[in-house]
Amino acid sequence: MLFLSALLLVVAFLVGSVPLGHAVLSRAGVNTRVTNAHNLGVENVLYRVGPGLATLTATLDAVKGFLAVLMASSLGVPEVTVLAGLAAYLGHLNPPRALYGQTPPRGRGNLVLLGVMAALAVTGAAPLWVAALPVVVYAGVAGFWGYVGAATLAGLLAFALALATLPLGPAAKLGALALLVAATWRFKENLGRMLDGTEPRLGEAVPLAGRRSDEVVAAFMIHPMTLENFWSARRFAWLRPLVEKGLISEAGVRQMAESLRPMKVGELQGIRTTDGKSVRCYLLSSPLLPDVFRDNPDLATRRAIEGARLAQELGAEVFGLGAFWSVVGNKGVDVQAAVPDITITNGGAYTSGTIKAAIPGILEHFAAEGRDLKQATAAVVGANGVVAFGIARTIAPQVGKVIMVGRDLERLDRSAATLRRASKDTEIVTITSYDTLKEADLIFTATSDPNPVIFPQHVKSGAWIFDEGRPADVDESVAAIPGVRVIPGGVVRPPGGMTSNIDLQFGEGQVPACLAETLIIAATGEHWRKSLGPQTLTENINFFVDQAAKLGFEVVD
Repeated sequence: MLFLSALLLVVAFLVGSVPLGHAVLSRAGVNTRVTNAHNLGVENVLYRVGPGLATLTATLDAVKGFLAVLMASSLGVPEVTVLAGLAAYLGHLNPPRALYGQTPPRGRGNLVLLGVMAALAVTGAAPLWVAALPVVVYAGVAGFWGYVGAATLAGLLAFALALATLPLGPAAKLGALALLVAATWRFKENLGRMLDGTEPRLGEAVPLAGRRSDEVVAAFMIHPMTLENFWSARRFAWLRPLVEKGLISEAGVRQMAESLRPMKVGELQGIRTTDGKSVRCYLLSSPLLPDVFRDNPDLATRRAIEGARLAQELGAEVFGLGAFWSVVGNKGVDVQAAVPDITITNGGAYTSGTIKAAIPGILEHFAAEGRDLKQATAAVVGANGVVAFGIARTIAPQVGKVIMVGRDLERLDRSAATLRRASKDTEIVTITSYDTLKEADLIFTATSDPNPVIFPQHVKSGAWIFDEGRPADVDESVAAIPGVRVIPGGVVRPPGGMTSNIDLQFGEGQVPACLAETLIIAATGEHWRKSLGPQTLTENINFFVDQAAKLGFEVVD
């Protein structure tokens, strides 16, 4: 009897894991990776596949649960029958990877549960009220609160409590409790999004690529710059007092952060271009801190690829890589190769464009204060990089001296030779030390260093600093030097009055230029303008500058 019971439970698990809906949708040419209730909700699955296919796949899921329980009932042992239903649901949530490959289903399995409850009532393994109670609780929570994931967990809790009142063996009762725990773990992302305020409610119209002609959908990948940023997400705020009291170490938090897959943490709303198009943008995060990008680039690339897949599932058509994500995977090339069905950009073209747009104004204001540009010394920090070299090339003809600061002196010398040919009257100096910044009247900085590189000892009184670094290259203490002006670079104000549930650290209603590039690509539909790899085409820089002006994006200077 024991062997037969175990065999029936294994069969029930396998029945629950059979990919019937997956097979039907795949044969119909539907991409099941982007058609799932876990991310999109029932309404959007209906939109994706239509009522016919949606009804068929839902019915097949219910049949799986019903059949698993029906087979087990032949043994005549109520405990085994109940456990078979739980095994079928567990099999649906966590099927063997061999059945689905790298794209397992992400649904909540509510139809499987419905089939299980119906079969328990029909076979008499549980009283009708026990089978009906979870359905009633589910409907009540979903109707009152609107969160389907929470309703599912509430229904499972009601079922576990109801079983506890029946004269069943401890195996069935513990099995129901274990399944509730397993489902809670399975829905942890939904619970996190409820805390963050980003989980869609039942009936809420979730934006999808191609759903409306006047609305486009993008996604953008962010990460915390410090542990303070990590606490700012409400789903992680509970960790802060535990760390402050020494109950959890900062090292433990960092290790946990490295284990987390990308998640939806926010959304930008209210962006509307001058031609009337609404732009919605999901904010995704895998909470890697800056040092991880340097020390473990393979992990960062893997997380970026997972983020691109999540963006595709959520219905986005363009996925932007922000901050240190922009340099992973050969600056996005490897990420795009791994996820070819969504447009990926590192934002380099418009970032360069905002600098191109801002520098003339900065130089004009500098000169308007009675300071002679031809006698001024300008320093460019991070001049080995494409963006910083572009700055040097722009300012060299207008100042008396340019100091190029970088880590690779040989590359700096080659770049300097190019500048000397174009600006024969300007003195060009290359150096790897920051100490020479003390000579500069103007400092332009654009490094990829995770920590500040410019401190008070590097800056003289009255200097102007244009800081394009993300995170900032200039330490906050520099602002205390008399007459120093620090100007943040690459900050853009989207049109329409943007709102966000998360602070991006760029000021209210403002975003970094790399995020703005993502939005512009989505708004214009010109996906081939994406920025990938180390090369930035001049024609694309000009395109984004022109389109930004037409659509209503403003560079903040």
